[in-house]
Amino acid sequence: MMLKLLTYVMSLWLATASWSSAQNRNLNTLAELAFYMGADREQVLFEGAKAEGKVVWYTSLSGGSYKALAAAFEAKYPGVGVEVYRAPGSELALRITEEAQARRNIVDTLETTQDTLVSLREAGLLGAFNSPYVRQYPQEAQAKANKGLVFWTIARESYVGLAYNKKTIPPAAVPKNFEGLLHPDLKGQLAVGTGGTGARVIGAMLKVKGEAYIRKLKSQDMRLFNLGSVALLDQIATGEIGASPVIFQTNALETMEKGAPIQWVPMELVPVNAGGAVIAAKPSHPHGALLMVDFLLGPDGQKILEKFKYGSASKNYGFKRWYPEAGLTSERYERELSKWEGLMKSIVRK
Repeated sequence: MMLKLLTYVMSLWLATASWSSAQNRNLNTLAELAFYMGADREQVLFEGAKAEGKVVWYTSLSGGSYKALAAAFEAKYPGVGVEVYRAPGSELALRITEEAQARRNIVDTLETTQDTLVSLREAGLLGAFNSPYVRQYPQEAQAKANKGLVFWTIARESYVGLAYNKKTIPPAAVPKNFEGLLHPDLKGQLAVGTGGTGARVIGAMLKVKGEAYIRKLKSQDMRLFNLGSVALLDQIATGEIGASPVIFQTNALETMEKGAPIQWVPMELVPVNAGGAVIAAKPSHPHGALLMVDFLLGPDGQKILEKFKYGSASKNYGFKRWYPEAGLTSERYERELSKWEGLMKSIVRK
């Protein structure tokens, strides 16, 4: 009986000591929290986030995914509310910049695409952090900062490849790579959209095959639509368009589940639209900010994102990824994107 009592007292002492140890490290400051990787990290962040009351999360995720993530976070961490603002990446960047200029530190955690994150990092509006989940992701999925920290880690991915109508495109004509787009049976059947996805695919083609190959595509009588991935898929499903190499796998899988005669295949280099999880440079709720980042990168957040057909940077899907923004400044990326868009417009039907 005495032994059990001593064991119980010791366990209470260890738990208290662990919490006291974290408190004694001044973990109420962002600088300390960003580095902290103790075994009680989640407890420290959760207790601090409860005291803060909420976390403000900006995201460009669409559909029901961000709502499901917010609800799951609040269920796992009762007492910590999630205040969500959802908008396209460019609008998020503008909002965060204007808030910073007005010295209003509103956003805590941000999840958006890498082109937006690059510009915010250049403006000094992102904070660096560590997370126990970062090591599960490949180096190319991390934007490195100093002292072993990261500015972001990719939390979700959408892959761009070729979607085609199985009723209108014969099996022998289905491309397995970029060279296959020149198949005679595809003449007049191909289309691209005016969104950034089409330009990024041209960038991948340029990287793998060169500009001379891209010029050859002009003979395929490719059409240009003022449509994005989802609307192009609708046209493919009806047979108006035979195939398009600028379609998100996420959208194709959703369309296939609805019974459309669609199939999606990756080319030899797959452009990735990647969204990273980050913290703001000056979050008003630092514990909540880091707790949300850990949630997005950890198994709970990843499971929800996969449910909504997003890929994970931590998994191998059997094709080669390409991150178009990697290693580029925002200015250089914009120049490259403009070049790719020009090439795309030069090969489509006038």
